[in-house]
Amino acid sequence: MFFYLSKILWFFAAPSNLMVVATGLALVALYFGRRRIARGLLWMVVVFAVFFGLGPGGQILLSPLENRFPQLPGDFPAPTGFIVLGGGVDEVVSMARSSAELSEAGTRMTASAAFAYRYPNARIVFTGGSGRILGGDVSEADVARRIYTSLGIAPERMTFEEESRNTWENAVFTRDLIKPKPGEVWVLVTSAYHMPRSMGLFRKAGFSVVPAPVDYATRGTWYDFIRPSAETSLGLRRTDRAVREYIGLVAYYLSGKSDALFPAP
Repeated sequence: MFFYLSKILWFFAAPSNLMVVATGLALVALYFGRRRIARGLLWMVVVFAVFFGLGPGGQILLSPLENRFPQLPGDFPAPTGFIVLGGGVDEVVSMARSSAELSEAGTRMTASAAFAYRYPNARIVFTGGSGRILGGDVSEADVARRIYTSLGIAPERMTFEEESRNTWENAVFTRDLIKPKPGEVWVLVTSAYHMPRSMGLFRKAGFSVVPAPVDYATRGTWYDFIRPSAETSLGLRRTDRAVREYIGLVAYYLSGKSDALFPAP
């Protein structure tokens, strides 16, 4: 129920979707002669689009999330293995095209492959079923398996968990699958903006992991607070991404699935 409710509520809560709703309400208000209401709604949409679409709003929201956990040091000792969270492949397009396609978070896949070559004895555990309400006939794990194999990673090094649909299930199902032993060191690979929520959930699930954030969208400096976006759609996408994470942090914490409201190192 939590999975379906979160998907449905997010559809209506996404800032870019709310812009469309506000525009529609403005047109309705204009039709009924409520010009003042219509002007107010349209001004809200314009200001939001300028600041969060063309302006630095998206970077301002993303930066604290991406800066929360440091990158994995280059001299980090060889770990037991790497846990790669789903979200880096597009299973629906991959199925339709009979191919293996990366999503906008595809760096999770390429970075984890690089880790695999840096640490040739480490295991690679990919966790991801299908996070879609519709069109979930193929799991992310199916596509990830093809990608890793094409990159030359030996099958005996890889383990795939393909039932999870969200990050909480990633943590619980992976814990139950690999049953980490005392003394083992597992490194968690996911997008930097997603790392705070992921760490909180894994800790709550009793699975101690070392963060290795990848897939950055901001520079992590003061320049993010003044840098305009090259495209309105890109700025709004970053805004949607950040807002979704903040909502997720609150929702998982209030539901008792995270160990902190804003997990930290």
